[in-house]
Amino acid sequence: MTTTSSEQRIRGLVAGDATAIDALVGDAATSDDPAVLVAASLAVTAWQPLLRRAATAAVGAADRRLVAVATAYLAGELDRALLLARDHLADHPESVLVAYIAARAVREEESR
Repeated sequence: MTTTSSEQRIRGLVAGDATAIDALVGDAATSDDPAVLVAASLAVTAWQPLLRRAATAAVGAADRRLVAVATAYLAGELDRALLLARDHLADHPESVLVAYIAARAVREEESR
């Protein structure tokens, strides 16, 4: 199995790698990959335009659910984000990005 540079950068985001995060944000300027756009949205304060672009680029159900999970999370709807993430992960347990968003949502809920 080969890992694309986007997948490596998303894993870098999960690991907190500043270089990977900067690369993701840079890639998002020209990318039409929903995962790249969602990942970048998690690292910037102006996330709404990135998620709008991700929603437009999302063609399959999995991509649309990824965008929905991120949108709920970034909008502060933590319970909704977790429910959507659980549904998504039931069908796509390999989704590192959704698992990462769910983990962040759990940590935020616990700190409230």
